Amino acid sequence: MRTSPLLLALLATPAATTLALAQPTQPQSQVESLYTGEVAVAILEVATGLDTPWGMAFLPDGRMLVTELPGDLVIVSPDGSVSEPLEGTPTVFAQGQGGLMDVALDPDFAENQRVYLSFAEPGEGGTAATALGRGRLVDNRIEEWEVIFRQEPKVEGPAHFGNRIVFDDEGHLFLALGERFQFGPAQDLSNTLGTVVRLNPDGSIPDDNPFVGDESADDAIFSYGHRNIESAAIDRETGQLYVVEMGPLGGDELNAIEAGANYGWPVVSWGINYNGVDIPDPTEFPDFEDATHVWSPVRSPAGMIVYTGDLFPEWQGDILFGALSAGGVERVDMEGGEVAGTEFLPLNTRIREVEQGPDGAIYLLTNVRSEGSGAVWRMEPMEVDPPEADGGRSGPDDGGRG
Repeated sequence: MRTSPLLLALLATPAATTLALAQPTQPQSQVESLYTGEVAVAILEVATGLDTPWGMAFLPDGRMLVTELPGDLVIVSPDGSVSEPLEGTPTVFAQGQGGLMDVALDPDFAENQRVYLSFAEPGEGGTAATALGRGRLVDNRIEEWEVIFRQEPKVEGPAHFGNRIVFDDEGHLFLALGERFQFGPAQDLSNTLGTVVRLNPDGSIPDDNPFVGDESADDAIFSYGHRNIESAAIDRETGQLYVVEMGPLGGDELNAIEAGANYGWPVVSWGINYNGVDIPDPTEFPDFEDATHVWSPVRSPAGMIVYTGDLFPEWQGDILFGALSAGGVERVDMEGGEVAGTEFLPLNTRIREVEQGPDGAIYLLTNVRSEGSGAVWRMEPMEVDPPEADGGRSGPDDGGRG
């Protein structure tokens, strides 16, 4: 159910007086309980009625901006109410995997009210590519909208747009991009297909990007040789950017992103092509950057965090990401920058987004491709002792080709 515009007027309320809204204001139904290797987890339903939700970002008062793939941006309140679509958002290419995708707040949002949106932008002749824009959130609309980056070139097809926005602590923005199911261009530095680009908040290029000054390369590129990245986050303790990118048949990869590095797609992969043709392993080409961890069978990774909250102290510093085809959440136990183990949390539905709330709880977007069937879920600890079991925990060597 959509709410009246009166709800949106709360945006003008100072954040310092509204942080209490981060806690739910009415009872929520429990949809699942899990007993993991370390904690017991309750899954609560916060809101329903969303149309293929994709990205989520918390406002200072605890409400959530949520993108819907067909093209709408809505606000979800802790009591479960969903606003009418906000005005001022861009026109999107809403086909296949394309649409209105990620959303992020400017690090200085309290001062400038800027919101960033990434989306599949339509071009001429049925073409499309990922674009990134920003505007100011004022009452019930996005004002002063401007596109600050466009992936080049625009191509035909509805797949592999990538689309994750990550800010670091040094004033830079990373945008993860897919190779639009075009394969070879991911190895061509003259375009931005299959890359991670690094920008200043206004879309300009940082002077220390690795290919600045290379006439054969796009200055925005930070890393390349990627397939399709819909999962990215920064470890705030170390400043390391991590992505989990989708492999073909097998071979989803956790990659630690380094400036100027080539991650090998489509020359190498830990998976195989959809037609069954093998792809050389990364170890056969040592010049390529190899994965930190690999999943086969695949998880189909989606939104991702490096957890820093207090509700799950056992998970601090760990990576959690949504698993679309596997239907749940994958937790990667990180110890000193290395993968110490993995744990799959089965939820029996596609999880598109994972975000940490201001209360330390973990919030999820379900990704049922049916109008009005998407939901916001909240993960929190249960006040019970989990049974003695390993909870599906596995060692770091379980990521082979299987």
